[in-house]
Amino acid sequence: MSKRALKKGTMVYPLPAVMVSCGSTPEEHNIITIAWTGTICSDPPMCYISVRKNRHSHHIIKKNMEFVINLTNNKLAYATDWCGVKSGDKHNKFKEMKLTPGKAQEVSCPIIEESPLNIECKVTQIIELGSHDMFIAEVVAVNADEAHFDKETDQFQLANAEMMCYLHGKYYNVGKKIGKFGYSIQGTGKKKK
Repeated sequence: MSKRALKKGTMVYPLPAVMVSCGSTPEEHNIITIAWTGTICSDPPMCYISVRKNRHSHHIIKKNMEFVINLTNNKLAYATDWCGVKSGDKHNKFKEMKLTPGKAQEVSCPIIEESPLNIECKVTQIIELGSHDMFIAEVVAVNADEAHFDKETDQFQLANAEMMCYLHGKYYNVGKKIGKFGYSIQGTGKKKK
């Protein structure tokens, strides 16, 4: 198999395309679209977002030390893109995209009601990296849309929410299931190491 060298860059794809809500008052509320995000610890549950210093939301998150990661799906694709290319200092993104700012459980910033899952976060550390600052945060609450619970098992079914992802400048649907954690060793007689 032959390989071709590409320009050095961040090519870890696909990534979630999320809308991060921030702001402690209605006048300050804003939404920023982020793809540089992920899980960094299970216990305690922690995640991160990386934000350019010149973005309107950067100073809001730094001031309040909290934010909400709102997962996105097909229905939110247009709003997700729009909130990423428009600035909150010139636009009321909740109003213009007809998104509902809901009350969070543990943080003062709003959740996006239309999102299938909202992850409330409190910043524990800010790391200056260069073009972006990384906001490392502890997850303090999670809100799941009732529409995505299985009626028989009462289990949350995020896979049924038509999730979307970001891949090198484009948005895609999350594809069909091809396996589950541990499927490669189930039924083979091999012991898990």
